[in-house]
Amino acid sequence: MLSCIGGAFALAGSASAQQATPAAYATSPAPVVYQDAVTSDCGCSGTTSGYSYDSAPSAYGCSTCSSGIGTRLGNGCGLGSRIGSRCGGGLGECNLGEQWKLFGSDCEEPRFNLGGWLQGGYHSENNGLFNSNREDFNLHQAWFYAEKVAESENGQLGFGFRFDAMYGIDSGDTQAFGNTQDLGGNPRGFDNTFGRGGDYGWAIPQLYGEVAGDNWSAKVGHFYTLIGYEVVTAPDNFFYSHAMTMYNSEPFTHTGAIGTFNLSDDLTAYAGWTLGWDTGFDQFQDGSSFLGGFSAPMGEFSTLTYMTTIGDLGARGREAYSHSVVVDTALTDKLNWVVQSDMLRVDSTGEDNVGLNQYFLYSINECLGVGSRIEWWKGDSLTGYAPHGGTLPATGSHSYYAATFGVNVKPHANIIVRPEYRVDWSPALGYDEGYFGVDVIALF
Repeated sequence: MLSCIGGAFALAGSASAQQATPAAYATSPAPVVYQDAVTSDCGCSGTTSGYSYDSAPSAYGCSTCSSGIGTRLGNGCGLGSRIGSRCGGGLGECNLGEQWKLFGSDCEEPRFNLGGWLQGGYHSENNGLFNSNREDFNLHQAWFYAEKVAESENGQLGFGFRFDAMYGIDSGDTQAFGNTQDLGGNPRGFDNTFGRGGDYGWAIPQLYGEVAGDNWSAKVGHFYTLIGYEVVTAPDNFFYSHAMTMYNSEPFTHTGAIGTFNLSDDLTAYAGWTLGWDTGFDQFQDGSSFLGGFSAPMGEFSTLTYMTTIGDLGARGREAYSHSVVVDTALTDKLNWVVQSDMLRVDSTGEDNVGLNQYFLYSINECLGVGSRIEWWKGDSLTGYAPHGGTLPATGSHSYYAATFGVNVKPHANIIVRPEYRVDWSPALGYDEGYFGVDVIALF
């Protein structure tokens, strides 16, 4: 992606790492950007936006940086960014070299950026969470974005836009599948016209306009959700595979309007309205819901982010409430501990699920990091799933568990390699499965 200075290990996590001191966000989406509202030794001065992988969070001694929601709104700290930073020394210094950029810079005018990435991967088993084509090398994401960053200068409004397009096997899980359905029960309109399912196809995850004032910004159109910790965009997650809560209990995108309000140096609020979950310029029946929350520090080394959707979620159901709570703590200069809990209740369908995830991420140096993710997710007979040949019970709730252990290797500023080993099990569904996966991401 685009960087001001070569060399930061950015693999960020979706709604993840929050800053110990929330920054004034400009609002462009993931990938995650590390930045502060003040001059940092590691990046650009002032509020930056776009796709720069150079500043790192306080856990690495570079300055503070804002949390996971920022990854969705442009300037957060993501999970992966914990792994390696321009400031961190540590065992075995490495030289990532200068990151190649397709077009644009986060430090220079005009703030117009073009970029993207290619992600290809292999996994030995299918667990039904994005990685569904086992024992093949798959092109998951061929991603391209174009953006004009909205910035306010001298009290004047700033205007911008964002467009993302993606081709690959992840398209079926990234399209606007919450749109109204045709007679065959398939979602129609917007990027669903490009085909969907487990095979290759196209998706348009984002298409919006943006306006920014001195301490606020707003975007209108089709954009990433603010719910959760992990995201669809591959470079913004530490792990190749995805958490069960992310896939089963969270939306991926919305159509509507969302505002970001920097209420103080320590408090950022978000509020907006959407046409439910995962819609693309369409309204499934009476889909209409609130999307919002806040991000604030908890002491010197932790940040709390709370995000919620309330109302009619469209294709997901009516009279609904969901939330995601993320607490990100810098245990040491190199070790971050992230705790996430999601809950979803839908009265119209009876859907009722809850999850709890823990991430431990350790930066060895700029080129190497290790991490683990431990999950528990409680599903029900309506929205549960039965991977690895398990049998879904007809009624009641049941628990799923997963443990993932991974390594992030960055041989160059534009290349990320993510091998991992994952174990899924569910006593109620009668399965216990371990499998290996690895992917490669090439940024441009």
